[in-house]
Amino acid sequence: MMADLRHLDGSRGRSKVAQNRMKVKKEPIDLRTYVLPLVRVGSRAMLVLLLGGLLAASVHRLTKTTSFPVQKIDITGTQRLTRAEVLALGGVSIGENMLALRLKSIGGQIAANPWVADVRVQRFFPGTLAVSITEREPVAVVNLGLLYYLDAQGEPFKPLNFGDKLDYPVVSGFTEEDLGSDPAGTREALKNACELLAALQRQGAFLLADVSEIHYDKGHGFTLYTTSGAVPVRIGMSDFTEKLNRFARIYEHLKDRHPDLRRIDLDYSDRIVVTKS
Repeated sequence: MMADLRHLDGSRGRSKVAQNRMKVKKEPIDLRTYVLPLVRVGSRAMLVLLLGGLLAASVHRLTKTTSFPVQKIDITGTQRLTRAEVLALGGVSIGENMLALRLKSIGGQIAANPWVADVRVQRFFPGTLAVSITEREPVAVVNLGLLYYLDAQGEPFKPLNFGDKLDYPVVSGFTEEDLGSDPAGTREALKNACELLAALQRQGAFLLADVSEIHYDKGHGFTLYTTSGAVPVRIGMSDFTEKLNRFARIYEHLKDRHPDLRRIDLDYSDRIVVTKS
């Protein structure tokens, strides 16, 4: 009986050892699963680059060999700039290849002129180049130490040269140092000066022609100086139209008496203060 038990115990031991020696079968890695997608992506990228290069070369060759010469250059919108000046700025002339023209570059070169507010350059096949220009319009001359033309947006855009017209109201009280130290505040004040000029243009009685100078002071705002007698008319910082309308009611009565006028103050909400000599 004891021998039988030992026999059984030995069988169990051998069975456990046999189980512990079993090996797990490893599946081989198929590299194509990982490599082939990379190859496909790389091939497509190379194909795109190749096609792009061929297209660029074709376009370059087309611009060099195709005969679409500029036959006509239309320039519109100019009053101060001459045709010769625009052509020189754009660097374009009759006979050039239409396809080789870089319109953005031509427009940028023309826009560098201070008189040009906006420019549009277009080509119309077979041979027309169209240049449409919007010029800046001065509304005043601003004294910044040097005299500049001032446009309706309050932008000093061109220093005055010999021969430039001076028949505009003069805006004073600003300096180039103001533009450097407080650019936002100075430009806002220049815009307010243009609003005042616009209000004067709309006015029926006291006209822009009656004003020779508009002076700005940070503390007191704007003061107008009349063409006749250089009488100071203080108008402040705001409500220009309302104040000018109120002033227009008495202006006809006052304008013939300018030798007696020393100062006029409109910077009140309900009255006008007139100081006589």
